[in-house]
Amino acid sequence: MIRNTPPGPALVVLAAGMGSRFGGPKQFEAVGPRGATLMDYAIFDARRAGFGDILLVTRPGMDATLPIASRWSARIVHQRPDDLPEGTHLQAVRSKPWGTAHAVLAAARDIPGPFAVVNADDFYGAQAYQAVGRFLRAETATSPPCWAVAAYRLEDTVPTGAGVNRAVCRVEDGWLASLEEVTGIVPAPSGGFVGRGSQGAVTVPGEALVSMNMWAFTADVTLVLRRAFEAFIGRADLARDELLLPSVVQEAIARKQARVRVLDAGGQWFGMTHPDDRARVASALASLVAAGRYPERLW
Repeated sequence: MIRNTPPGPALVVLAAGMGSRFGGPKQFEAVGPRGATLMDYAIFDARRAGFGDILLVTRPGMDATLPIASRWSARIVHQRPDDLPEGTHLQAVRSKPWGTAHAVLAAARDIPGPFAVVNADDFYGAQAYQAVGRFLRAETATSPPCWAVAAYRLEDTVPTGAGVNRAVCRVEDGWLASLEEVTGIVPAPSGGFVGRGSQGAVTVPGEALVSMNMWAFTADVTLVLRRAFEAFIGRADLARDELLLPSVVQEAIARKQARVRVLDAGGQWFGMTHPDDRARVASALASLVAAGRYPERLW
């Protein structure tokens, strides 16, 4: 059982999603033995990799967050639709979150040092948390700042069944050059995968690296996020648009506001998008517990 909060980088867990394709807030779904959620596995892996402060970003009224925060001594941060730049006025009340970049901004204001970001409904594996933790503990001040993304092989992230969307990384000498969102990815009959990119149909090899939204940031990212969100509000359809974290990172790279190191996640990833994914995830977790990789009871 891991209860202490050691000094170390912080972890921001994005848990404000509505889970529309899943049919509800999947981040609170009990999928592991003894009722553990994927969020519990994330925090367990982070703590044993040396992370300290844990911040759970949720929407107001998400009472299911409270037991998880209590058992891990985590802080709850609310991503509020009315948390807007000064002088911004909405014509109608908006309940939908403003996107992952806004969620990270809500938490980053209270973090003085480096931190990692993960999705609450994804399993990243112990090796990924160890790699990101090592990066954050070793990172020194640079200009521009140096961030990182944990990357997985595409073939290790595509389950059987419905097509998936992935952010495919273009890597140059170990640095992230760009991200391309490829949608509807399915196995190709001749090997590899096919999907739709920004210019139409694309073929992507199985060994291509993809981002699953596990990032490592220095405190400099707060200013970048705030300016990006202010610009977004000035041009967005305020009824439906969202500002996504990969878009902000890609723009920061293009503007030379940051460099992003690509880290080898080196392990297993799985997550839940559709209701049918639940049984697959529960089976994978049961196998890891049976193999001794995780205790049956995490807390």
